[in-house]
Amino acid sequence: MKKFATFILTTALALSIIAGCAQKTSGTVTTDGSTSMEKVIGALGEAFEAQNKNVTFTYNPTGSGSGIQAVLEGRCDIGLSSRDLKTDESAQGLTGTVLAYDGIAVIVNPDNPVSDLDVDTIAKIYTGEITNWKDAGGHDAEIVLIGREAGSGTRDGFESITGTSDNCQYRQELTSTGDVITAVSQNPDAIGYASLASVKDTVRAVTVSGVAPTEDTVRDGSYVIQRPFVLVTKTDTSLSAPAQKFFDFVTSPDAVELISNAGAVAAG
Repeated sequence: MKKFATFILTTALALSIIAGCAQKTSGTVTTDGSTSMEKVIGALGEAFEAQNKNVTFTYNPTGSGSGIQAVLEGRCDIGLSSRDLKTDESAQGLTGTVLAYDGIAVIVNPDNPVSDLDVDTIAKIYTGEITNWKDAGGHDAEIVLIGREAGSGTRDGFESITGTSDNCQYRQELTSTGDVITAVSQNPDAIGYASLASVKDTVRAVTVSGVAPTEDTVRDGSYVIQRPFVLVTKTDTSLSAPAQKFFDFVTSPDAVELISNAGAVAAG
């Protein structure tokens, strides 16, 4: 009788172990979109993979518009957008979930003496009303305007907040945050804008009306040039098991510190 009882217990234990193994999530999570979200999404993806050894996480930095389109066409699990969804995008069956908030830093070359600009002056610079740095507190030199390509979430956020949509007189329209930073770092007369989380010491972020772009000023709203980082999914289509697990992880309290360390402010 004891042997039989032991057999039953051993069998039950084995079945529970097998069941536990069967519940382990495996597969791939594919994300596509905003280049500005690279640092944040990279940190989250790395942590998620560390906790889920059987899941592979991928990120394709194509820009917000392309990421949204990729979700619509079923080419990725989760799209990444550094702007809110537009009405027509939501109408096509997409849902946006705000992951975090990010400041858009206005950046200049370290050799540029200008340290503070207000939103009105920034708008006048980008629309061509002010074309020389001497009229904005700098040297006598032509201002070189650097920005992002059409469809970029960073560009959409910057132009919406500064009221310059469709009126910016760009010298260069570049396809990634990194390219903007590089261009400004190489030209003492350049000005650009980039995700706060991506700014490097090769450029300098100016204060806007005396307020520096930091995690604290983005959180309390005193730094006005800021935008959301958004996870884009299909409204009526369930995510795969690994993608849902990733989504739940990045929107949980466990992700707050990771997001903060990557330079953004977790939503909620």
